[in-house]
Amino acid sequence: MKYYIIAGEASGDLHGSNLIKAIKVEDPEAHVRCWGGDLMKEAGGTLVKHYKQMAFMGFLEVLMNLNTIFKNIAFCKTDIKNSAPDIIVFIDYSGFNLRIAKWAKENGYRTNYYISPQIWASREGRIEKIKRDIDAMHVILPFEKEFYEGKHQYPVNFVGHPLIDAISMRAEIDESTFRKSFRLDERKPIIALLPGSRKQEVQKMLSIMLSITEDFPDYEFVIAGAPSLETEFYQPFLEGQNVKMVKNKTYDLLSFATAALVTSGTATLETALFGVPQVVCYKANWVSYQIAKRIITLEYISLVNLIMKKEVVKELIQNDLNTERLKKELTAILTGKKREEILIEYTELRQKLGGVGASKKAAALIVANAKS
Repeated sequence: MKYYIIAGEASGDLHGSNLIKAIKVEDPEAHVRCWGGDLMKEAGGTLVKHYKQMAFMGFLEVLMNLNTIFKNIAFCKTDIKNSAPDIIVFIDYSGFNLRIAKWAKENGYRTNYYISPQIWASREGRIEKIKRDIDAMHVILPFEKEFYEGKHQYPVNFVGHPLIDAISMRAEIDESTFRKSFRLDERKPIIALLPGSRKQEVQKMLSIMLSITEDFPDYEFVIAGAPSLETEFYQPFLEGQNVKMVKNKTYDLLSFATAALVTSGTATLETALFGVPQVVCYKANWVSYQIAKRIITLEYISLVNLIMKKEVVKELIQNDLNTERLKKELTAILTGKKREEILIEYTELRQKLGGVGASKKAAALIVANAKS
């Protein structure tokens, strides 16, 4: 069978790669064509376009790149026609994927969605497009099943969270070896800095995160360099600071970290699954934030707090994200009661997400749909 998978971000590349591996187990003759990244290519997919050419952050950035986005949409439709897949699988990336899904359904293609668009956070009306254009939805968060089936009477499959698979499958590394590889101090506890994966957000977030490093001289601050960005991009942030960087080793970094400062997104959940107390950070340009504030209806922005339905980790958003507040909140999670409370809540979080096997479950459903 022929599978066409579309992911548009680094997290989608990770989950897409594990999905491809699982599909190839379910269907050894599978041919996978994909939009994604290096991981999906390494898993055996034929890469059509890299997410580095597609990831635009915020409303202004999207508006400034509309021409490129429309060209990508047109190219994608043409490529699907030429490759004639048995099924198209969309991974998150809703702005692009829901447009392709509408066209795909109108042209008779089978459509599955793996990792739902966050319509429970904003623009809930998109449920009508999903009902119309998506044959099967495979969700990864427990509250999403309640949202779709209880509120909107749209049946979905809860398969568990693929991050659990990704983390469980990683190769272990010795801490001493890791520290020596990146010239990290053997004696200092590590504070991980996860500023995001797009240039705009990294530039904004890192400058704030680094503003407190000199206040914690007994700790080693380490930036998790994103695979989508060149090493040279980070160089200005490393000059004259109490900070170092590791590239493409975020999971290794988190496995040894004492605490973390994390830009809101999938990384907040990854950090929690590694058992690392964190402060969640978010700051957008003023216009993007004002628009987002009016359309996003959630009480929290981090996946940790959303899943737990309460504040487990502190969120510093927009003006609250400043040097003074960041220093205060980081101090609170390095030792003492707050740290202990977070670690206890993380245990319950893992239970809510279920065990390993999300990729396998999703692949089995997708292969069955492709063959039906």
